[in-house]
Order: sequence, then C-alpha cells, then structure tokens
Amino acid sequence: MTFDTANSEASNAPAHGLPVASQYAAATDGAAFRLMPERTVVRVSGEDRVGFMHGMCSQDIKALKPGTVSYGLLLTERAHVVADFYVCAREQELLLEFDRELWPPAREQLEKLIVADDVELLADESLSVLEIQGNAAARAIERAPSPAVAMPERSHFVTADDLILASFDRRGCRGFTLLGEHAAVRGFMARLGRADADPRALEVGADALEIVRVENGIPRVGVDTDAKTIALEARLEAGISFAKGCYLGQETVERVSAHGQLRKRLFGLRVRSEREVERRAAVLLAGKEVGRVSSAALSARLGSLALAILHHSAWAANTEVTIEDSKGMLAAVVSDLPFS
Repeated sequence: MTFDTANSEASNAPAHGLPVASQYAAATDGAAFRLMPERTVVRVSGEDRVGFMHGMCSQDIKALKPGTVSYGLLLTERAHVVADFYVCAREQELLLEFDRELWPPAREQLEKLIVADDVELLADESLSVLEIQGNAAARAIERAPSPAVAMPERSHFVTADDLILASFDRRGCRGFTLLGEHAAVRGFMARLGRADADPRALEVGADALEIVRVENGIPRVGVDTDAKTIALEARLEAGISFAKGCYLGQETVERVSAHGQLRKRLFGLRVRSEREVERRAAVLLAGKEVGRVSSAALSARLGSLALAILHHSAWAANTEVTIEDSKGMLAAVVSDLPFS
C-alpha cells in the first residue's frame, strides 16, 4: 500500500472564491479538504509516556492500542478545560494534535508535572494537518492515490510513505485527517483535487467546515469555552473516560456527574433571522441574561444557528429567548444538540 503524492497540473482550483453555500455542499455531500495551520502535532516519547499522559488527561490512554485514535482533555484540578486534543497511539510514541493557541498552556501544565518521568514533549513543526470531510470523502481519498488505500476504520489510522490517514469525528460526522511532512501533504492535496480523481473534491475555507461543526453541536475549546468552563458544561463527555482511575480534575467530574450539580450547559439556539449572530451576543430570558453566544453560523439547511452555554433556567427545548448584539435584537428558541 502506498500514497502517491505526485503533484498534478490538472487540479481543481481552490473553492475559496465560491459562495460559502457551495463550499458547504462539498463539506456535506462531496469531499471538502483544508489545511489546518491552526493545529500543531506534538510527539510524546519516552518509556513513561503512556502512564504519564494517562494520569494527566481525562481519557484512558492505557487502553489505546497502536493504530487507534482517541479524543482527550487536559483539565485543571477543578475540571476547568485547559485544552483538548486527538491522540494517535504508535508503537514508540504518542502523537497529540492540539489547537496551536492551546498548546502553550497545555505544555506548561504538562511540563511542570514531569518530575522523574521519562517523557519528552516535542511540537513537530515539520508536520501539516489536512482535514477531509463529506459523504464522498472516503471515495475521493481512495481515488486520489494509486493504488487505492485501505480505509481506516473509525477511530483508527493507517500509515504509508510516512503519511498518517486517520478516521475520527472531528465535526460530529465521519471525517478524515492526514498528517505528514508539508511537501507530502501538499502533494496529496494536489492528487485529491484533480478533476479526474473526483470532481466533488474541493479545497474549501474554514467557514464552510464551521457550519458543519455548529450544526452538529460540537464545541470548540477556546471558542465555546473559557478558563472557567467545566468540561461537562461544554458537553465534552466524548473526551472523558468515566471508567479510568485517577487523573487531574477527576474528583470534580465525578462529583458533578454523580450529583447532577451542573447549573450551566451548552445548548443550541435557532435564530429567527436571515443573518448570522455576532459572537459574544447576550442571550436574554425574560429580560435577564442567561448566557452568551460562543459560535454562530448560517446553515443552508437549518438557517441561522448559534451555540451558547446557558443557565439552567433556559434549558427546556423551545424556550423563547432574545439575542442582543450590536445590530439589534433577535428572537430565538433553545434547541438541544445536535440541531438535526
């Protein structure tokens, strides 16, 4: 099995100049791909790497087998979210994919807790991260290289020619991520975008993929959370193993889970407007602020949508609320997540 990363002159032009609605169509029914410069890959090596990361994060790292992918969180002692990451388990190392802006505080927390552990953390700037999303993504990937690639199962990855192709649900529906050296990833993009490979494969901008994320109610750490957000408030249960042993923040997670002490939680808002709501807009219930919009999108299918962590008084589905931003007041109703 091999990936063919040869460049091609017969490639589709990037779709950035197309309307967002057209790019969104590729991200849902086609195969949208995008380099993610906002992501960085950290190599974790050393004999104690698995045990150390197992104790530092909310996910069951010890249960990961080589070739598998998982999602985890770094928390404070009070279960406030520091960062989230995807982890690929390899024979001799762990590869952690972080938001670039969240890596510095994550590194600071990890490094101060390395005492006598044989662990090394290295952000590898030689690696690129490519996202591939859409119902036709698997078919487009199979047609891009020659010969065809054996597709990884969900939450697994395959390796060939120093490229890693992983399958996990970054935006709430099946998608793929390619990790590798910059030149190799760009070569793969050229193959993927060839019109004769799959005409539905388009390079898109971030906005189209953000619509998919918001529709599926997937929180983005650092956008839908702040330094005082508890993991469960942001619906980040996918990054938490409730069966593992002790980890930083576990006591608070267990207490909140066992006793139902949440007073705030992430919900959706269906906005009765044809415009996108501004981030940080106030959400009002009977004139009282119950939250702030953290993400917003205009969906071709579902209309104007927003995400907000709301006070428990506004949790009931179809609760009527008002959103106030710099452009005026908008009516909205509370929705559970995902929206559809």
